Amino acid sequence: MTDYQLLVDQFKSEMLSLCIDSKDKLTIFNDYFSLLAYGLNKYFAMQDSFLFQVNENSLKPNHTDYPFLNELSLKDVQPLLTNHHIIEIPRIVQKQTYFQHHTHILPLMEEDSILGLVIFKVEAAEKPAQFPLQLVQEITKVYQFLLHNYNLRANENKYRKLYSITDLFHSTMDIDAILENVLVTIKENFANFEVELILSNDQDRQTRVHIKPFDYLSERPSTIEAFVSGKMKVDNALELNRCLLNAPMKGRQAIYGILQVKAPLKYTFSTTEKEFIRMLAHASGNALENAKLYHQSHRLVSDLQLINETSHRMNMKLSINEMLLFLQKQLQKSVQPHEVGFFFKEGDQFNSTEACTNFFRQEASHIYIEHIEQHFEVTQDSLFIADFSRLIDEEIPFKSIMVIPMIVEEKIIGFSIVLHEEPYFFSFDSFKLMQSLIHHSSLAISNSILRDRLQDMVDRDHLTKLYARRFSDNYVEQSIQKDDSGMFLLIDIDNFKKINDSFGHQIGDEVLIQISSQLEHQIGTRGICSRWGGEELAVYIPNILEHEALKIAQSIVEAVPKKTNPSVTISAGLITWNRHARPDFQDIFLQADTALYSAKRNGKNRYCLFEETMQIQC
Repeated sequence: MTDYQLLVDQFKSEMLSLCIDSKDKLTIFNDYFSLLAYGLNKYFAMQDSFLFQVNENSLKPNHTDYPFLNELSLKDVQPLLTNHHIIEIPRIVQKQTYFQHHTHILPLMEEDSILGLVIFKVEAAEKPAQFPLQLVQEITKVYQFLLHNYNLRANENKYRKLYSITDLFHSTMDIDAILENVLVTIKENFANFEVELILSNDQDRQTRVHIKPFDYLSERPSTIEAFVSGKMKVDNALELNRCLLNAPMKGRQAIYGILQVKAPLKYTFSTTEKEFIRMLAHASGNALENAKLYHQSHRLVSDLQLINETSHRMNMKLSINEMLLFLQKQLQKSVQPHEVGFFFKEGDQFNSTEACTNFFRQEASHIYIEHIEQHFEVTQDSLFIADFSRLIDEEIPFKSIMVIPMIVEEKIIGFSIVLHEEPYFFSFDSFKLMQSLIHHSSLAISNSILRDRLQDMVDRDHLTKLYARRFSDNYVEQSIQKDDSGMFLLIDIDNFKKINDSFGHQIGDEVLIQISSQLEHQIGTRGICSRWGGEELAVYIPNILEHEALKIAQSIVEAVPKKTNPSVTISAGLITWNRHARPDFQDIFLQADTALYSAKRNGKNRYCLFEETMQIQC
C-alpha cells in the first residue's frame, strides 16, 4: 500500500470515527461539513474550506449567513469542471470578497453529476497536481456518507416533530394552539426564514397569533394560484428580494389558507424541504378544519338559541323601540360591532331610530347611509363589505360593514347596520347570523309598526292630531295617582259659531288645527294636548308649580290671536293641584269647566284659575 493510499485510508477512518463519536452534537449540515473541512486540512492541507451544495442546478452556500454568495451560479464554474479534477479558482469567484484569498475548487462528482463544490486555499508549497483524480472520488464518497447521515438524522427529527405536532393537532380544538405550533415548527426547521399565515376571510379574527387575511385583490398571483389549486407554488418576488414558497393549508372540505415561507431570493428549496412543508401545511389544514367544524357546531347551537330567544321576544307585545333595543343588544352580543343602527323608510329616504348608537347621530355617518340608500335603489340584497375604505376616497372611521334589509311583502321597510373599525372583522358566519336575526324579526317589527299606527289612530283626534278625550282621561287619572303636582287647562274658542257661519266649516277646521299646532309647540314634551270635544281643547302638564302653570296659561291665551287666521281668541279655565290636596278625578274636570265659565262671563279672551267661590256664583 502506497503512502498516499494510507493517508487516504486514515482520512476516511477518522471521518467515520468523528461522525460516530459526535453524532449527538451534529444538528445542522454545517456541523457535518466542519468534520470534512477538518479532515481536508489535516490530511491534505486544504485550508478554510467552504461548501456550495448543488440543488437543482443552483449553487446553495452551506453558510446561510452569507446571502451575498447567492450571486454565484453553477454556470459560472461548470464549464471548467470537465475533467473532474481540482481546478484553480476562477476570477468570477475570487472577486467575491470572501474568497479573495482562496485558491482552488474541488468538485464533488458522482459520474457526470456535480453534487457540490469545495472552495479552499493551499499554501504556495502545496501543489494541487499532487492530488490524483482518486482523491476527488474519495472525498466525494466521504461527503456523500456525511450527507447521507445528516439527511437520515434530519429527516428523523423532522418527521418526529411532524408526528408530534400532528398528534397535538388531533388532540386540540384550540385554533390558537394550532397556528402557534405551525409557526414554531417552521422556525425550528428554517431558523433564518420568515413565515406568514394567510388565512381565508371566514376564519375567526379573534386569535392571539398574528395572521394576514387572504385578499384576492392584493395577494400575489402565485399565492392565489396555490389557494385555488391546492398545490404548492414557488415564486421569486424580486421587489421583496425573497423566494416565496406557498403551501396550501388544505382540509378534506376546503382550503383554509396559505402557509408562506420566505427565503432569500436565490434560495432553492430542496425536495425534502418542500415535502416537509407540504405535510405540515396539510396537517394544519386538517386540524383547522376539525377545529372549525367543532366551533361551528357549538356556534350553531348558540346561534339557534339566540334566534329562538329573539323570535320569542319579538312575538311579545313590545313597543317598536323596545324591540329594536333588544335587537341591538343581541347584535352586540353575537357579532361584537362598534356601532349598531336601525333605519326605517319614510317616503324616499331612511330615517334613524332611537335604537341607533351615537355614531349614527353624527354627520360622519351620512357617507355610509348614502351608500346604502344607493344600493337599495337597485337591489334588495344584503351588504357585506370587508373593507369600505377601498370604495371611498376619504378617511373613514369604520371599515367593516354588514347591512341587512327588513323586507315585508317584498318591500324594504328599513334596514339594520353594524360597523367595526377593523377591516375584515366580521366573518361570513356572523353575516349569516345577523341575516337570520333580522329576517326573523322583520315581520314582528312590521306588525309592531302597524299596531302603533292603529293605536295612534285610536288615541288621537283625526282632525287636529291631538290626543283624544279617552286617552287624555286615562293620562290625567294616572298622573293624579303617581305625580306630585299638575295643571289642567280647559280651552274654548270664543265665538267659534260665528267663524263657521262667516267663513264656513272648512275654515273653522283650519282654525282648530292652527290652535292645536300652537298648543303642541308651546307644551312640547312636558305634557299632553287633547281635543276635549267640538271647539274645546285641553292641556295637562304633570309635576309643575302653580306659578309656572299661570305663566303657561297666560302665554297660550296671548299667543292664539297672533297664530290664527282669521284671528280668534280663547277663554280657558285652569286648575292646579299638589300632593297635599289631590283632587278627585271627576272633580278636576268640573272645576276646570267652572273656571272656563267664569272666564267667558268676565269678558272672554282670558283664563281664570279655579276658586271655591266660583261654584257659589254658578
